[in-house]
Amino acid sequence: MKKYNFNAGPCILDRSVIEKTAEAILDFNGIGLSLAEISHRSKDFQPVIDEAEALVKELLDVPEGYSVLFLGGGASLEFCMIPYNFLNKKAAYLNTGVWAKKAMKEAKLFGEVVEVASSADANYTFIPKGWTVPEDVDYFHFTTNNTIYGTEIRKDFDLKVPVIADMSSDIFSRPVDVSKYTAIYGGAQKNLSMAGVTIVIVKNDALGKVDRPIPTMLDYRTHVEKGSMFNTPPVVPIYTALENMRWMKAQGGVKAMEKLAKERAEIVYGEIDRNKLFRGTVAEEDRSLMNLCFVMKDEYAELEKEFMEFATSKGMVGIKGHRSVGGFRASCYNAQTIEGCKALVACMKEFEAMH
Repeated sequence: MKKYNFNAGPCILDRSVIEKTAEAILDFNGIGLSLAEISHRSKDFQPVIDEAEALVKELLDVPEGYSVLFLGGGASLEFCMIPYNFLNKKAAYLNTGVWAKKAMKEAKLFGEVVEVASSADANYTFIPKGWTVPEDVDYFHFTTNNTIYGTEIRKDFDLKVPVIADMSSDIFSRPVDVSKYTAIYGGAQKNLSMAGVTIVIVKNDALGKVDRPIPTMLDYRTHVEKGSMFNTPPVVPIYTALENMRWMKAQGGVKAMEKLAKERAEIVYGEIDRNKLFRGTVAEEDRSLMNLCFVMKDEYAELEKEFMEFATSKGMVGIKGHRSVGGFRASCYNAQTIEGCKALVACMKEFEAMH
């Protein structure tokens, strides 16, 4: 039986990316050694990180004056590194979900945090509208895609203060105007690579402006100066990111990824809205194209477990919703196929016919 991977992260990668990573782990570029055992400072690996950096800049059209970093620790460490490097006195945060809230918690260790808006009272089922950002803050931070709740902000804000974004789960799914950001960061295990590496795009002239001393490993300048090689980088996840970006480029880049994302969403949301058993969980105008969340309608709530078992028997993997919200979540990252989405829809239709 064919399996369709809807895991929220670590998530689906194109099969060719997995196979090329596997080949490199067995024998990297025919040198007789595994990628997992060569020195990160060797002449064999340096071209990997150089090309990976170049492809990030090419795919996202990163302007001059920005550095691309490959770090460890996931986005959760960036929740700390961002305020360490940029927060002098006060920062503004938009609270749109669990990860935004966690980022705010870390920032409060470094200064005052202004919550410009929140949808917590409605269990984060929409993106707040009509908020303003104080002009005296050091930066404004927001999370572009909320994996748990299924909401997404697919635009770049024009603000009078520096803007920083956590793009962990939708980076490379659409064009981004990087020039509008001081920093963009994200864990790679959604649209970029396997777990183990974090991508940071940072504006160089914004660094070194805080009053506090910063520990060496937590100072972005350290990694800019050393080209992400200050300490041993996660070589295998970086290589997987390289192969994945090569694959994305071959597909037509981020514009092609955006077109596919919209096609997938139209297929799945169309069935969620049509099917008599299911309903979406968030405001339609704020629906994520990456994490498509839905539940049984109230009158069919008792069928949730049965549908989960039925979907699993049909090869659907990872559609169980996050434990904090329940229901179902079909994560449709860049490598998700139209075939997979149609298979999920067919599964939903068959279950509807049974009931």
